[in-house]
Amino acid sequence: MIKPVLDHDFIPARVFNEEFLKTATRPFTVAVEREDSLVYRVDTFLGDDAAKNRLYAERLIKFLLWSAGGWKIMMGGDHDVYEYIKEAYTLEGLRAFDVDFWSTVYDHPFTVEEKDPADIPQSSVAPLPIGRHLDGCRVGFDAGGSDIKVASVVNGEVIFSQEIVWNPKITSDINYHYEQVRAAIELAASKMERCDAVGVSSAGVIVKSRPMQCSLFMAIPKDTLEQKESCRNIYLETGKKLGIPMVVANDGDIAALAASMALDTGGVMGIAMGTSEAAGYVDTDGHVTGWQNELAFAPVDYNTESLPDDWSGDYGVGAKYFSQDAVIKLAPAAGIELDENLTPAEKLKVVQGLLAEGHRGAEQIFETIGTYFGYSVAHYSCFYDIRHLQISGRVTSGRAGGIIIEKAREVLEAEYPDLAEKINMFLPDEYDRRIGQAVAAASLVAL
Repeated sequence: MIKPVLDHDFIPARVFNEEFLKTATRPFTVAVEREDSLVYRVDTFLGDDAAKNRLYAERLIKFLLWSAGGWKIMMGGDHDVYEYIKEAYTLEGLRAFDVDFWSTVYDHPFTVEEKDPADIPQSSVAPLPIGRHLDGCRVGFDAGGSDIKVASVVNGEVIFSQEIVWNPKITSDINYHYEQVRAAIELAASKMERCDAVGVSSAGVIVKSRPMQCSLFMAIPKDTLEQKESCRNIYLETGKKLGIPMVVANDGDIAALAASMALDTGGVMGIAMGTSEAAGYVDTDGHVTGWQNELAFAPVDYNTESLPDDWSGDYGVGAKYFSQDAVIKLAPAAGIELDENLTPAEKLKVVQGLLAEGHRGAEQIFETIGTYFGYSVAHYSCFYDIRHLQISGRVTSGRAGGIIIEKAREVLEAEYPDLAEKINMFLPDEYDRRIGQAVAAASLVAL
């Protein structure tokens, strides 16, 4: 195994799993269920060590839940593991955050069931019929945490685009959000003779074009069901009032869709390394899968002593490895002292400034992230058929992105040569960075 230069305690998920499965012989089945009875099932094995069985099963279930999404866990083959998971996934248990999050997303009580493996449904998918539609006059809308990007697209050609500053995360008045969304759409629509459709790329967990959980609206009070529904319907209600068909998708999926459209191929994953880790995926047929792809909360490091995530409280999850938090946590080991009065974004800028000057410690930070990433890509590939992988986000700015990709490739070439040959890792060009997602969003609605 290749040790990350600044983190020799890193235990890659794939390395642990492969070692565990060498002696695991007892069949074990687990599945998660989400909306419309859609299921992601995995048939695997357990061994004779109860503690390792629990760890392996718990980390596997955690990954399935945060990749596909779900309100129900089903398992069969080991009663001890079932009891452990059942206790963990309660509002008082180890995974209370997950229970609260996913029961809110799906408006359904979170449940854990033990079944005969034969009675656990097989995997089922329902790729979303969205994207790649560029006929007519369309608006693409990309909602970020600090700006809105809109594009007017006529028969696939961008005739107007603009970035509009807004402050959604600190504004509690929901009318502000509705007004900003409406005004941006109307601005882009005014640049065309008509507007046939609006496609929205938004942060958050999106279910049927509704942001069920969304950081953009975190400041808005949600004390009542009516307030929650107002936030969830902000885009669709705006489209309805304007009389324009609208489809909303997660910004990670739109990033992957934009890359897929540019490459004219499928099997594309997009990973954005910024405030947190954002991910999206387009399958080998070129379709958005409908999975949630919240890989910021999916485990990549099985070192139980690793730094826990501030929000979920869990250890070893992607948010602490592929974000500005990763840069900050590695700074002391790199001999870099950061002013605690700086914001996380400002701390990242300090490190990237040192990188530009050739500071060896700063280089080692991004080399470490690259090693993390190589092993994590190998782990992701156990669940996603990845042919092309685009990384983006402020953490990849300047020399950093190239260093991350170089070290990730070194891992794949040394440890997983078949994946090194299969997966093309790349950075987006400046056009994709600025308005690519808004244009891909414009293509969501089929006229």
